[in-house]
Amino acid sequence: MHDPLFQPITINSLEIANRIYMPAMHLNMADQGQVTEQIQGFYAHRAQGGAGIICAGYATIDEQSGSSLNIGAHNDDFIPGLSALARTIEENGAKSCLQLNHAGRYNFSFFMDGKQAVAPSALASKLTGERPRALEIHEIQGIVRNFGRAAARVREAGFDAVEILAGTGYLISEFISPVTNLREDEYGGSFANRMRFPLEVLGAVRKQAGADFPLVVRMNGNDLMQGGMSSSDLLEVAQRLASDGLVDALHVNVGWHEGRVPQITASVPRATFAYLARRIKERTEVPVIASHRINDPDGARELVGSGMCDMTAMGRALITDPDLPNKAREGREQDIVHCIGCAQGCFDNIFRLKPVECLCNPRAGHELETDISPSAELRTILVVGGGPGGMSAALAARARGHRVVIWEKSNRLGGQLWLAAAPPGREEFAVLARDLSHQVHAAGVEVILGKEAFAADIAKFGPDEVIVATGAEPVIPDLPGADLSHVVQAWDVLGKKEWPGRRVVVLGGGAVGVESALALARRGTLGGAELKFLLEHRVEDCDYLRKECLHGTHDIVLVEMLERIGQDIGKSTRWTMLQELHQLQVKVKTKTRAVGIEEQAVRVEKDGEQIRIPADSVILALGSRPYNPLQSELEAAGLSCRMVGDAQNVGQAIHAIHTGFAVGRAI
Repeated sequence: MHDPLFQPITINSLEIANRIYMPAMHLNMADQGQVTEQIQGFYAHRAQGGAGIICAGYATIDEQSGSSLNIGAHNDDFIPGLSALARTIEENGAKSCLQLNHAGRYNFSFFMDGKQAVAPSALASKLTGERPRALEIHEIQGIVRNFGRAAARVREAGFDAVEILAGTGYLISEFISPVTNLREDEYGGSFANRMRFPLEVLGAVRKQAGADFPLVVRMNGNDLMQGGMSSSDLLEVAQRLASDGLVDALHVNVGWHEGRVPQITASVPRATFAYLARRIKERTEVPVIASHRINDPDGARELVGSGMCDMTAMGRALITDPDLPNKAREGREQDIVHCIGCAQGCFDNIFRLKPVECLCNPRAGHELETDISPSAELRTILVVGGGPGGMSAALAARARGHRVVIWEKSNRLGGQLWLAAAPPGREEFAVLARDLSHQVHAAGVEVILGKEAFAADIAKFGPDEVIVATGAEPVIPDLPGADLSHVVQAWDVLGKKEWPGRRVVVLGGGAVGVESALALARRGTLGGAELKFLLEHRVEDCDYLRKECLHGTHDIVLVEMLERIGQDIGKSTRWTMLQELHQLQVKVKTKTRAVGIEEQAVRVEKDGEQIRIPADSVILALGSRPYNPLQSELEAAGLSCRMVGDAQNVGQAIHAIHTGFAVGRAI
């Protein structure tokens, strides 16, 4: 079969075996700019997995362009480490590229020993909350030279290509955009003047790296910034870059970090922004790479095969499953574990200044210390509970060679992943439940569904080890009226076991409360297929249809005692969910305490004053606690047992999967 995803492609003089491009992503794994063994281990696995080309980075071009956690390329001392990284990627089967970037006003002063960030103009960044210093002309020219010198080091180190980041709100895009470039000299004002800096940078890179060295530019297809560069404006940028012959390929990105349109989270439909790559491909003659939320070979194959792009960038998809390309090439796509866009281990860790990890892949970022070797003594392991923690533990224990059996009391594996998948835009959590379930069966783990575990039955079964992964149970509050018939648990609403009335009060503004409010607020709204049909046939005008996308059948009030809602939601996702609550007209009451529930209302107190909120239904989302009825009985019976996930401590899914892996691997 002719598979468009696995056809070779040539960029300048470089032939690449397939159309899968692993883009540069922040990893937070460098040590004072030096390439570490952790970085090499991370990229070695992705190269072995079959990606055509891997772009590492970004790498810095001077001391103000990034942090010590970024890979350094701004002096010759970094060349040995860069060479080791290029060699690691090449020896493991992929072509190598290094991205160069200057953060501009997106750099934080604490990364630069208190120095002020630099930018085209002295305009504060919403990302950092700091005001940069406007660059002098001689400093601009110095940065141009630094880009060229860094590119020369990239080539000297043995990389096959270099990528320049000219989007995402970093320095080059700050010069291009009228939002951040208010200069009145030759580097500001007109489009031609605002393009001067990027063109000079690319000219310096081309001169220093050589005409035969592949040069990729990662640029935006749309800035998603009010008053910024639109898709039409940036199409003109792409045409200018391609027509000048400075670049060999365009890698199409979307959005700035300050943009208020979600770009990478689960609520973004897969490959939504690929149309931007298509527009640029149709108007330029260089290879075009599409990116953002491309996490499945079928989707990537469709993009390349239909001519929307020449390559697909798969970044977090390869963090999750490094072997995705090989599995697709070998016809084993059912074995792929997909990125679900949760951002819990990748982007959220960046904000915590921690190395990148992955909810779905507990080995990501820990490749060197998480090899699984066969156990010298094979045992029978019973895992009680088939949620994410239990499945992760079972897979790790099975990989060591043990006989592993899962007892799950429900009729399917996945546990609370199914609840997490209930709100529209969170369906990818169900994909993870199915992926892990497939992995469990493919690994030869014995699964018994509909089997509730009791200590006597476990003792009769006689396992050598018991892993308790029984999860959590919702907290029932000591609140007058909590036992009334119209009061239900959030888990039952998310699981569609309960159907609330029109007026709903959700008590609890943590993750489960927010997810419940969003799930209810979306009921009765237009979905993607309906909207497409109505638009194509011009049944209604666009403003009316947008209203119907956001106007559901429930009136919802979300009540939270604390000052902020969603405090247990990761930073990368929280702002998008809060924005959705606002768009869907969910009323939010913070610093408000429920004091009683009545037949048609909830009584709450704020600032010493009590008010009644009308309610046909009340949803309890007041947290959960470990559900672990077995541990004491098993220990009393002399059975060895270990806890994982919420059965030990309630946390996010990443906690359950990682603790499960660690426990299973340790047996």
